[in-house]
Amino acid sequence: MAEERVAIVGAGLAGCLLAVLLGRRGVPVTVYERRPDPRVAGAERGRSINLAISARGLAALEQVGLRDEALKRALPMHGRMVHPLGGAVNFQPYSADGTRAINSIGRAELNAALLDTAEATPGVALRFAARITGADLEAGLLRTEGGGTEPAEVILAGDGAYSAVRASLDLDAGTDFLDHRYKELTVPPRDGDFALDPDALHIWPRGTAMMIALPNLDRSFTCTLFWPQDDFDALGTDAEIAAHFAERYPDVAGLMPDLADDYRRNPVGSLVTVRCRPWVRRGDGAIAALLGDAAHAIVPFFGQGANCAFEDCIEIDRCLAETGGDWARALAAYEERRKPNTDAIAEMALDNFIEMRDRVSSPVYRARQAVRHALERRLAGRYVSRYELVSFSTLPYAEIPARIRRQNAALGAAALGGAALLALGARAVRRRR
Repeated sequence: MAEERVAIVGAGLAGCLLAVLLGRRGVPVTVYERRPDPRVAGAERGRSINLAISARGLAALEQVGLRDEALKRALPMHGRMVHPLGGAVNFQPYSADGTRAINSIGRAELNAALLDTAEATPGVALRFAARITGADLEAGLLRTEGGGTEPAEVILAGDGAYSAVRASLDLDAGTDFLDHRYKELTVPPRDGDFALDPDALHIWPRGTAMMIALPNLDRSFTCTLFWPQDDFDALGTDAEIAAHFAERYPDVAGLMPDLADDYRRNPVGSLVTVRCRPWVRRGDGAIAALLGDAAHAIVPFFGQGANCAFEDCIEIDRCLAETGGDWARALAAYEERRKPNTDAIAEMALDNFIEMRDRVSSPVYRARQAVRHALERRLAGRYVSRYELVSFSTLPYAEIPARIRRQNAALGAAALGGAALLALGARAVRRRR
């Protein structure tokens, strides 16, 4: 089926990676992107939410020769730096031995590298400022803004959580919105250096709200507020904004000289989980499949959105190889394999929001974390925390909950609960101090 016209809708991270993989497979592909070329026009203000690329994303980038390039554009974060209100700042390493890190990289930076690679790949054509409004699978056409059409027999929709292709095909998509919204701010360099420790993802947990900050190569930090909508609505004047941050985020408020301007000008974004099935639909003239956020948008609290979307691309490429290029069989297998995994990480991401917002500043949580790290060191390979399995392995997401249950059952209730757990944790925390 190499002669079929293949279209990718969306030149974001997943669309570009998939285009490179298909081009290298000898499949000509046209990528349609509604925006102007972001390498020329620049990124949208306040819409980055820095990426945390970890093992899954790096494994995918390795397959197209971009792993090292991505790491050059990234900063490692070996743990969380928690800023409790009225308490001492504390560092919580991600891995038991303290050596493993997730990598902070600007979305625009990584997208630019993938666009460059796609553009240089034979058989890949990029079409910018080309808004796709839907698909007609019976006629084998993409519909474009203004009433035009483009022929396509294979349509791969990576056009985001509010996918126009998905909507036009009437695929069954549930969209669950958090009550919380997000807004980005900036901590600029201070005297030419980082104003905060760059080796950590910083968290200001505040119960019903929180702020995080990730480092950038220019020595700034991208901060993201995750607040209920009412909290955003409550602040209007410069004085109200300044007073709120001085009260709730006192150790960082003075590091943001443009706080009020950023707060007023940067948009408020939604946090949505998309649960869709099916992902694949076939007509007489074309077949279409969803990938990335179009199929399974997740909230950003486990840092797995891009990593998960990259795994989609790798799976499509693998299924094409296994089926000898039979798109119908390949896309059916892709959905069957990926759907359980994306459902699993969606739930884990929602749970991690509660952890970051509420639990990380708790002494009990810290004690439990110390126990888990102690167990990982003593039972290497037999006990691995959920965080390590998600971020530092490529074990399918769907297998992680059962793996954790088996580990805990094997250890027994006495090892993980009650007074024994807390006593061990308290000793571990004291030793680290």
